[in-house]
Amino acid sequence: MLRTKSGIDRFYHGLGSVVLFMLMFWTLAPLYWMVSTSIKESNEIYGTSATFWPNNPTLENYRILFEETNFGTYFVNSMIVALATTAFSLLLAALGAYALTRLDFPGRRLFARSLVYTYLMPHSMLFIPLLAMLVNIGLVNTLSGLVLVYLGFTVPFCTWLLMGYFLSIPIEIEEAGLVDGCSRLGVLFRIILPITVPALAVVAFFSFTLAWNEYIYASVLVTDVSVRTIPTGIPNFIVEDVFFWGPMMASTFISSIPPLVVYFLFQRFLITGLTMGAVKI
Repeated sequence: MLRTKSGIDRFYHGLGSVVLFMLMFWTLAPLYWMVSTSIKESNEIYGTSATFWPNNPTLENYRILFEETNFGTYFVNSMIVALATTAFSLLLAALGAYALTRLDFPGRRLFARSLVYTYLMPHSMLFIPLLAMLVNIGLVNTLSGLVLVYLGFTVPFCTWLLMGYFLSIPIEIEEAGLVDGCSRLGVLFRIILPITVPALAVVAFFSFTLAWNEYIYASVLVTDVSVRTIPTGIPNFIVEDVFFWGPMMASTFISSIPPLVVYFLFQRFLITGLTMGAVKI
């Protein structure tokens, strides 16, 4: 009986390893092909036979990318938008979540639930009203206007996530801080936020990746080359029916590095942040 059970365990262990390897290959193969293409020569990229590794690796595509295109401007713009969106999302979500969980005012529960309802509206239906609003306030074709639009999507989700965390913190901790002379903001920034670092990591990662990768609103609300972001700049490597695969793959590889860096910085908090704080409002 023990031998049979041990054999079954080994079978499932081997099956799980095979499935895990297949998933890893499925995930890493596109990344490998992107990197290998970015260091290939043009005649090898457009050749009749595919090569899995460049015969003569070169950085010419990266030179073209930074010296002959506006990719540097796109990269800086994306970084400004992503960092600003992340910073304001953390601040506004923390203030909103604390108010909804600790302050008592009429309509608090309805307002808290309405944060989730905002996601029922398809985002593709909102870019025309948002464009009209930005035109009226003079923020079209600006990075600040793009940040303002992104906050409309990040703040509700981040606020809802932090609400669950704040509700899981015993209120006695805050009362002790208030007794010791802390203000409400002092309690929030000195006591609550240090405890909720995993949730803050999830908020930061979500806000950064959304602002970094978003395409629809960036393509509609920003048309000036000087304020374009990476998602709207990469399609410029397609001219009519010609695809400049070398610079395109180089730009795609470089643009994938910042989200990976953010993930590795916060990875030990992300799992905890996504699984904890699920408190009923």
